[in-house]
Amino acid sequence: MVRFVISPDRIVTPDLSARLPGRGIWLSARRDVLETAQTRGAFARAARGQVVIPPDLAHLIEDGLERRMMDVLGLARRAGQVVCGFAKVREWVVGGRAALVIQAADGSPDERMRVLSGARDLPVAVVPTALALGAAFGRDHVVHAAMLHGELARRFRVENERFAGLSGRMGPNSADKSVGRCEQAGT
Repeated sequence: MVRFVISPDRIVTPDLSARLPGRGIWLSARRDVLETAQTRGAFARAARGQVVIPPDLAHLIEDGLERRMMDVLGLARRAGQVVCGFAKVREWVVGGRAALVIQAADGSPDERMRVLSGARDLPVAVVPTALALGAAFGRDHVVHAAMLHGELARRFRVENERFAGLSGRMGPNSADKSVGRCEQAGT
C-alpha cells in the first residue's frame, strides 16, 4: 500500500513513510490501481475537493521507493547484516544464513540462477540495476547480495514489493509478486 496526502497547496503528495500529518489516501502499490485512481478522480473524491495531481506521480513514487530500498540496504551494510558478491552470497545461501537474496535485474540470468542453486524457497528480491545496488555498497557494480534474518530484511522485502508493484518489475518465477522464490532443485 502507498499513502498519499494532500499538501496545503492541494497537491497530491506520496507519503512513502506514512508519517505525514493528515488522514491520508491509501492505494494498492500497483501501477494500474494508481492510473485508475487518477483517471476516475479518486484523489479528488477522497480529499473532498479539487486536487492537483503531478503528471509524473508514478515516477516520483518509484524513485522514492527505490531510494527507500537502498537506504535499508545501507543500514544493513553498516550493521553487518548484508554481503555482496557472488562468492560471499553463495556461501551464505549454501550455509543457510541468507534470509533474502537480492539480485540486479540487469545481471546475467545464468549467474542469477547459479547463485541460488540448491536453495529451495529462498526469497529473491530484484532491484532495477547493478549500478543502483552497487551504490548502496559504495561500489560501481553489484549483481548479488544476501541479507540475514531480521527486521531489516523484512523492511527491505516490504519496500521491494511496493516498488515492484508500481514499476512492473517482478522477481524470478513470480507471476504476480515482486519477491519471487527460487524453486529449483540443487545440482
